[in-house]
Amino acid sequence: MKSQKQARQAEVNIGIVGHVDHGKTSLVKALTGEWTDRHSEEITRGITMRLGYADADFYKCDECNGSEGYSIKDVCAQNHKAKLLRTVSFVDCPGHETLMAIMMSGASLMDGALLVIAANEDCPQPQTREHLYALNISEIKNIIIVQNKIDLVTKEQALKNYNQIKEFLKGSIAENATIIPVAAHYGVNLDLLIEAIQTYIPTPKRDENKPLKMLVARSFDINKPSQDVSKIIGGVVGGSIIQGTVKIGDEVEIRPGVAVKDNYVPVKTKVASIQASRGSLDIGRPGGLIALGTQLDPFLTKGNSMIGNVVGKPDTLPQSLKEIVIATSLLKETVGLGKVTDIIRGELLVVNAGTSTTLGNVIETKKGRAKLVLKKPICIDKGGKVVLSRRASTRWCLIGYGVIE
Repeated sequence: MKSQKQARQAEVNIGIVGHVDHGKTSLVKALTGEWTDRHSEEITRGITMRLGYADADFYKCDECNGSEGYSIKDVCAQNHKAKLLRTVSFVDCPGHETLMAIMMSGASLMDGALLVIAANEDCPQPQTREHLYALNISEIKNIIIVQNKIDLVTKEQALKNYNQIKEFLKGSIAENATIIPVAAHYGVNLDLLIEAIQTYIPTPKRDENKPLKMLVARSFDINKPSQDVSKIIGGVVGGSIIQGTVKIGDEVEIRPGVAVKDNYVPVKTKVASIQASRGSLDIGRPGGLIALGTQLDPFLTKGNSMIGNVVGKPDTLPQSLKEIVIATSLLKETVGLGKVTDIIRGELLVVNAGTSTTLGNVIETKKGRAKLVLKKPICIDKGGKVVLSRRASTRWCLIGYGVIE
């Protein structure tokens, strides 16, 4: 009988970001073996529309030379046994201009990022630029540039594109980022990319002694429509733990919770199971994506209805805020709008806080500050950061961020 791999949680979350159709999902497939576009509309349209998730094990064979020893297999090309380095969670973000709010939700989970830029198009494309703005606002400093689709261009074209990338990155948070040329469809230079990830995107130090705080990035009902009522399994919430730990049997609170008429009510439940992509866990720690099985009515978690919530131990989470006052920091210019003008009273903004996305109505402004009433409350500490987007024609454009006062 084939032995099962030992269950383990990924140690780090790495975002896959960039312009639409630059091969982000193909790159995740090459690194993990999984195609993260799983929803019917994504498959039909051929683009990522929601956050996708997949884990990979990184190995290294010490008998191979240099980067040749790095792979996603426990046996190298020469059939030598390779040692496990770590398990990584990839967060595949949409690249389409109308889906920036979803990308920003993914950014809240990232410890580092791969900015994917196609070699067969001029750089920068609009969402290449906007995603770099987003990484800067989210303070994601561990960035690797993946120059994808080198199989579609000549050596001279690849070099021209490389120089465009270098020029584009000047003065940005990724100015000194390493650039790895790959052909994701053919697995070309994946060993170099894995080596770069191991070198430039370390596992951050985590604080397991602080109170639990987990950002919910998905939720679902795993019961079949014909399930016997006596065998119904509680709802599942998935995401990443930012701090603290959680064990099976722990009581947890979820904020802002569920909508009851015009209000949101926090809910409490017990953790019935903890799942990672490699199997069941007894304890969930900060790091890669996990799923908590709960005793909640699965109706409350179906269809990702709990996205944007925060999970913690009872009475340890911040209060949910329906009204916020923020000190604003705006970009000088942005994709789709050009020069960014001051926030004005009466305008609607998209507000991202962690994995939560909501609308905010600006009811008061002063120099460098704004007061907003939110359509849906957010659970956030004083001093926490929210990301702001402004409407331009048919889409929302990233304009800056605010700090909760």
